[in-house]
Amino acid sequence: MSPQIVIGAIALVVVAWLAACAEAGLARVSSFRAEEAVRTGRRGSAKLAQIAADPTRYLNVALLVRVACEMAAAALVTYACLQEFAATWQALLVAIGVMVLVSYVAVGVSPRTIGRQHPLNTATAAAYVLLPLARVMGPVPSLLILIGNALTPGKGFRRGPFASEAELRALVDLAEKESLIEDEERRMVHSVFELGDTLVREVMVPRTDLVVIERYKTIRQALTLALRSGFSRIPVTGESEDDIVGIVYLKDLVRKTHISRDAENDLVSTAMRPAVFVPDTKNAGDLLREMQKDRNHVAVVIDEYGGTAGIVTIEDILEEIVGEITDEYDRELPPVEDLGEDRYRVTARLDITDLGELYGLEEYDDEDVETVGGLLAKALGRVPIAGASAEVELPDGRRLKLTAEAAAGRRNKIVTVLVEPAGGPAGVAE
Repeated sequence: MSPQIVIGAIALVVVAWLAACAEAGLARVSSFRAEEAVRTGRRGSAKLAQIAADPTRYLNVALLVRVACEMAAAALVTYACLQEFAATWQALLVAIGVMVLVSYVAVGVSPRTIGRQHPLNTATAAAYVLLPLARVMGPVPSLLILIGNALTPGKGFRRGPFASEAELRALVDLAEKESLIEDEERRMVHSVFELGDTLVREVMVPRTDLVVIERYKTIRQALTLALRSGFSRIPVTGESEDDIVGIVYLKDLVRKTHISRDAENDLVSTAMRPAVFVPDTKNAGDLLREMQKDRNHVAVVIDEYGGTAGIVTIEDILEEIVGEITDEYDRELPPVEDLGEDRYRVTARLDITDLGELYGLEEYDDEDVETVGGLLAKALGRVPIAGASAEVELPDGRRLKLTAEAAAGRRNKIVTVLVEPAGGPAGVAE
């Protein structure tokens, strides 16, 4: 076996090892880390910044060098084995075994481990070689990428390999495991991806939960409703609750009454703004961009039959990314609080079966509603606001008075309901 061939093969493997190191290091160095290195005055940071400005080009230069060196080393080893062994099959078998072992250990595992453990040092050192090498090669790496992409299924040509959404998600999970980002940040990034697959109907406030005002009501009544409900934007209805004709803003009501006290008796329709309508199948991410562009914070959601499905605000969409928006007054409440004398404070989401058990009923059911909040809304005939009360009748003839207590949360939903025995005919008691 010629010593020149062996030395040549070893030299090619060493170059392939260095190229693999450069690949691994460059893949883990972002433009932010390169800029940080420049700010701290790190040696070679200027060259590293040039690499980070166009990582695809230099990654593919390193890839081309590694593949070329591996293939050349394999050819030399095969040639040397053919000289040593009489049987061709023996020479090829030995050459394949040697190159598989060398490629796996010397080019596959070892350099990539070093590059990932010391990415900044590796990438900085590689920059000294890759910058001049890329100038010498000129358009060759880009041409090879175009040829490769032409043979790859997909639309159009790309500058280089792109990570899929699944790979990006996995990278974010890895960053969280290595404590590079917080768990909440990881969830937020995942939520951004999920927003692209979210429809408006999944984030909207349904029509049954809307607090609305009729267009023939006065501005004074609208102000009272806004203050009692806690909402600053209220849909205005026409012929029915399904017919939303506009949105009235609390600031517009206050401005109008501030200019003239007589305006309190004007119709609310004189102060409302036109409503923006969107289909319930619209993408939430697209709607968010449109709202930002048009400076609009609320839209009416229309179902496939043209009826009102609900409303969606920009805050509803943002909650899909950042999570539930709460304030300092929100707190976890027990489902039932015994106040004595058959009086209870219960959460609005308490099942009416559990409510029946509080008053000794083995079974209490309603085909229309399932919760205490729903029971109160049914008795009132509208969405309850703070202070609203009504009386309901139990299966055994006893009557209970339900009173909605203070609302909480960004949507000002009724959180607790005061339940107590009542007298007189059942019905609305406010």
